[in-house]
Amino acid sequence: MRDQARSMFKEFGITVVAANVAPAVGQTRAIVTLERIIKRYGEPHARFVVMTLADTSNSKGTIDETTLWCVSDVLRAAKKNFPDLIENDTESWFQFWDSIPLGWLEFWCLDLEGIISKRHALAGMCYERLRRRFGDLAIQPDLLDDRRSAAA
Repeated sequence: MRDQARSMFKEFGITVVAANVAPAVGQTRAIVTLERIIKRYGEPHARFVVMTLADTSNSKGTIDETTLWCVSDVLRAAKKNFPDLIENDTESWFQFWDSIPLGWLEFWCLDLEGIISKRHALAGMCYERLRRRFGDLAIQPDLLDDRRSAAA
């Protein structure tokens, strides 16, 4: 399976580096994480996860265990709650990931270490943004929402 994960990263122009190397943009050390995602959710799902991180400029600099699992979790939530987005409007999916500051959001999750899983905290922050963009309130925002001006 390691070869499958390695070739998937290579297919999208992501270089796998050794565990003792700090990854640069377009590099990762998270080969085992991708193997686990493939094993748990299948190759097509894992390919979409890698493609999401590789093909969006705001995400290519942070391809690690936390972001791979985050995108996997948010992808599964989007398939459940916004199936048309995943099946018929992938361009909007990629634009969404291009628009969020994934690296900064992950950095903010460091404050939660030992309290809340960074994976789940990051996925929650990303899903909240996804819901604001594609959910019911995207058309008619709640006027009492404390983040209404930051939703766009």
